[in-house]
Formats: sequence, structure tokens, C-alpha cells
Amino acid sequence: MLHKTLQYWAHRLTRKGPIRLAMTLLVRNEIDIIEDNIRFHAAQGVDCFAVMDNGSTDGTRELLETLKSEFDLHVIDQPAQNYQQALWMTQLAEYARTALKADLVISNDADEFWLAAEGTTLKDHLHADDSVITLKRRNMVLTEECQQPGYHYSQAQYAVKNPILYSSDTQINDTAVSMLLVKISPKTIVNPHGLIKLKGGNHRAKHGWRWVNAREDSGITVYHYPIRNYAQFEANIINRQRLLRDTNARMGDHYRRWVKLYEQGLLEQEFGKFILSASDIETTSRIGLTEKCPAIVNAFERSLNRPV
Repeated sequence: MLHKTLQYWAHRLTRKGPIRLAMTLLVRNEIDIIEDNIRFHAAQGVDCFAVMDNGSTDGTRELLETLKSEFDLHVIDQPAQNYQQALWMTQLAEYARTALKADLVISNDADEFWLAAEGTTLKDHLHADDSVITLKRRNMVLTEECQQPGYHYSQAQYAVKNPILYSSDTQINDTAVSMLLVKISPKTIVNPHGLIKLKGGNHRAKHGWRWVNAREDSGITVYHYPIRNYAQFEANIINRQRLLRDTNARMGDHYRRWVKLYEQGLLEQEFGKFILSASDIETTSRIGLTEKCPAIVNAFERSLNRPV
């Protein structure tokens, strides 16, 4: 702990110039979203990327290689099949510190998009001496438009505003639950100088200086697109089923629920529960469960340079 505290202070006293912001990602078979993710966050002010590929077979690894010519992007191959997210993401943060010379690190997932408040960039809300910044994360919900030909996940307009606090047992066993409406954990931006480890799916961080200046920031929101279409959903759950064969695997209750339903042949029926009709949206918006979010749609249009 002392070593990490001294590391933080040494960096704080010697660094110069503007903040260098890095983003790290751990990916496997994210061909439909990884390029959008890189382009979106580069437009939001991220300077460099470290992406660990965990044995992708769908072209993700090859696509990342082509993106290296356009972005300051580093690809690290991790072929091990004993899923160790916390360890690997901590290693990526260390890589960002040493190889990328990052002042701050966003530990991201391919299906998450970090949007700064209108008229600002991510860096406008950050300070080089921050230790851990905690940010709100929101699920995007599916509406009937997702069943139309040519639909793209970036067209989703509604996010969960006030989630439902289902118990863990309910999330796993209650067939009536729509998992996109549940409360989800926040995310963190960390200073890699003084970082001890990332925990809980990148939702928490142990840092040598956290007890002094960790904070929350409402100027950045993380928009989460865990379900984009049925094919992507099914492929993800098949992969999670494989990972859960390791009895020591740590994974959210929602994945255990979905693997169970997949094994029962009920996954497509589960997917149908995610889709809200026009009347559903009217009701959930009226009672404050969901709300329309034009800012994220507009940000996609700007960063991807195409209408959505």
C-alpha cells in the first residue's frame, strides 16, 4: 500500500502538460460494436486505447489490427480461457501507466459508451490528481423498432432512469423479470499511479489514495447496450455458458439466469421480454422508470459520421 501511495505522489509532483486519458477494453467476439466504441471515445477525448483480445473468432482481432493505423491503439492477446476479468483489467491499467504514459484510465466494456455533458469532453470533468471517479451507468432499453430491418443499436432512444431493485434470487428465478430494468453497478475512472487493483467487473477500484480524494461525477454518464439483437444475445450467452463451467467463475446473476434459460430452450422467449411496446414506453416514462435520451443518439451521429 505504501509503495502505491508513493507512486501516486511521485507522478503527481512530476507530471506536466494536459491529461493523457487512456481506455482499456477486454473483448471477445465483439465485431458488431468494437469499431464504434473506439471511434466514439476518440471523439469524446480519449487519447489512446489498450485492448486485450481473449481469443476472438469472429474477426474482432483482425479489425483491431486495422484500427491501429488510425488510432493510438495497442492490442494484447490473452488466449487463456480461465476468465479473470479483474486480474486482466488491472494488468491493462498497469500497461496504460507504463507503456501508454496515461494519467487516468477508463476501464471499459465494448458495450458501454461514456458520454460527457453537452458541450464538454470527458477530460473537462477530470483532474490529473484524481484517484478514483465513480460514474452512473444506465441500461438502454429495446423498443419495437429493434425488430425492423436495418435497425442499429445506436438508434435506441430510451434508457432506464430509476431502475427496479429486484433481489438476487428474483433476478435468477422469477420468469416475469425484465433484466434490462434492474439496478446495475456504476463504473470507475482510475488513476493508474497508485492503483492496487480493479474489482467487480471494473465497477470498483482499490487505490492507495482513494481514502483522500475519491469522488463521484455527474457530468459523465455511461450508456450500456448489453442486448443489441437476438443473434448477439445468444452468442454472448453461449460464451458465458462456457465460462461458467469453471466453478470459480465470478459473474453477475443476470448471466446465470440467461445461461439457465438457454439450457432450457427459453432464451428467445426471454429476449421478447426486453422489447417494450409504445404503450409500455409511455407508461414507464410517465412513472419515471425510463426516459428519452437524445444526447446519446446525437453523439453517435457525430462520432460515427452517419445518421442513426
